[in-house]
Amino acid sequence: MFRFFENLVDPYAPYAQADIPPKRLWPFLKAYARPFRRVFWAAGVMSVIVATVEIALIAYMGRVVDLIAPGSEATFWQDYGWEFIAVGVFLLLLRPLFQVIDVSLLNQTIIPNFGTLVRWRAHRHVLRQSIGWFENDFAGRIANRIMQTPPAAGEVAFQVFDAVTFALAYIVGAGVLLLGADPRLLLPMVIWFVLYVLLMRWTIRRVGPAAKASSDARSEVTGRVVDSYTNIHSVKMFAHHDREIDYAREAIEKTRVALQREMRLYTIMDVALVLLNGLLIVTVVGWALWLWSGGLATAGIVAAAAALTLRLNSMTGWIMWAVTDLFQNLGIISEGMETIAQPITLVDDPKTPELEVTQGAIMLEGLTHHYGRTSGGLEGLTLSIPAGQKVGLIGKSGAGKSTLVKLLLRFYDAEQGHILIDGQDIAKVSQDSLRRAIGMVQQDSALLHRSVRDNILYGNPEATEAQMIAAAKQAEAHDFILDLQDAEGRTGYDAQVGERGVKLSGGQRQRITLARVMLKDAPILLLDEATSALDSEVEAAIQSTLYRMMEGKTVIAIAHRLSTIAHMDRILVLEDGRIVEDGTHDALLAQGGAYAGFWQRQSGGFIGTDGAAI
Repeated sequence: MFRFFENLVDPYAPYAQADIPPKRLWPFLKAYARPFRRVFWAAGVMSVIVATVEIALIAYMGRVVDLIAPGSEATFWQDYGWEFIAVGVFLLLLRPLFQVIDVSLLNQTIIPNFGTLVRWRAHRHVLRQSIGWFENDFAGRIANRIMQTPPAAGEVAFQVFDAVTFALAYIVGAGVLLLGADPRLLLPMVIWFVLYVLLMRWTIRRVGPAAKASSDARSEVTGRVVDSYTNIHSVKMFAHHDREIDYAREAIEKTRVALQREMRLYTIMDVALVLLNGLLIVTVVGWALWLWSGGLATAGIVAAAAALTLRLNSMTGWIMWAVTDLFQNLGIISEGMETIAQPITLVDDPKTPELEVTQGAIMLEGLTHHYGRTSGGLEGLTLSIPAGQKVGLIGKSGAGKSTLVKLLLRFYDAEQGHILIDGQDIAKVSQDSLRRAIGMVQQDSALLHRSVRDNILYGNPEATEAQMIAAAKQAEAHDFILDLQDAEGRTGYDAQVGERGVKLSGGQRQRITLARVMLKDAPILLLDEATSALDSEVEAAIQSTLYRMMEGKTVIAIAHRLSTIAHMDRILVLEDGRIVEDGTHDALLAQGGAYAGFWQRQSGGFIGTDGAAI
């Protein structure tokens, strides 16, 4: 039975991804709820049926009170026995069946699957965002919103059918019951209901914004705390423990104040609700007793009115909390939408062809990119790199080297100009096919928090174990990998490397990164200080491997250590986003320009950020 309800909706079913999600709350939720339309209708119908059954039971208890009037003892079972048997069968068979269907739709179909669907689709959407999008926010805050929005959406769906639909059906049924008993009994309930709706409206209008403010504050705490944990080496290195504590406390206190404001609303709501429910009991039961004392109502009507008002008294608090919880979760969803509902700005057309690299020639035509600013980046860069050529790229910090690499990988679309690979504009081919054609070794050799095997195979998941080990050996990594052991006792290639590879030394991380790129074996290779984390002995051992890896590939290597690019076919010097020198190592030395100055001033082969040696 459980499996039937759990499989009514597949949260991972294919769907059309939207580059521009709805920006308003209800259209946003409606887009996610589309696969649940039939389930939601069924849940609504079952909620109404369950509420109707409860009202009918209260009405029937009133009938029972009237039936057991004095003098009916002798013929009671003879007159009403079959009626009681029928009611008993209904209570023991049909009522549990209705309840099973109702709660199974909520607990087995909606709660697990709706939140899963939202989390799955939200994560897929966020992963499609550009590098620039991620660079503009805290990773912790993004993750927090991805994690807290789905359960909030699931809770909204649950409350709509468990509380809102049930409550509306129950109140309408209660009105019909009182109207049928005596129309005058309906008047105090109508007055109470109007006041109750006004109280609910007052609460909801304030709880939504208050809940969003609390959610924003919690996300800020998460962002700050994760930022501290991610950069724990810097925190310890600069002895800024107390500064980080104060930095977190500021956000934590902001969260406390926001939560205090939210809780004040709930206290006011509770007190007002107690007064309203007291008014309901006094007026409805009091009026029923007055009618009975005048012979205008039976004892059954009084009993049903009393039972109904006491049931409403116990329900209204739950309904109010459920509705405020509903809007509190809507506030959390609204806050999550600030991340999840942002449009994808760097997109491929569905008909975009894949990049076909036949040779690996690169052409830059009038390339300009300033990240939306007026300076920095690249300015009108035109460059031709023939297939198979090895190009060294140098320049002071801010000269535009990293910008060039990011544009080649299409992490950003260039503001002006074009990049062509084998005559194909990279803005008009699929991003995945472009990045599959490029191998990249960065100075920051961060690894995934997974096993060594997973990290190396990230370069080519289809590679065999033998190919993976061969790549590790080429990168001078195999021997130290065999000696690894993590806290769980996993060894060698199965050992976990920790977040961003923190359990390994910089040189070990870099060699695993190199093995990953070697396994990828892409026709175009980008090296950004590829050996900067290696000691001299390991670097010397791996240089020959790097040169072998470059054979037959088009290579762009960024370096501050000039000795690593001196043997390149060609060296480019960037300055303020423009190429100011272009030639071989010997030719540039003979020219006596910027490159010659760097070569003469370097100490240990590094270029200083201000042009002086470091």
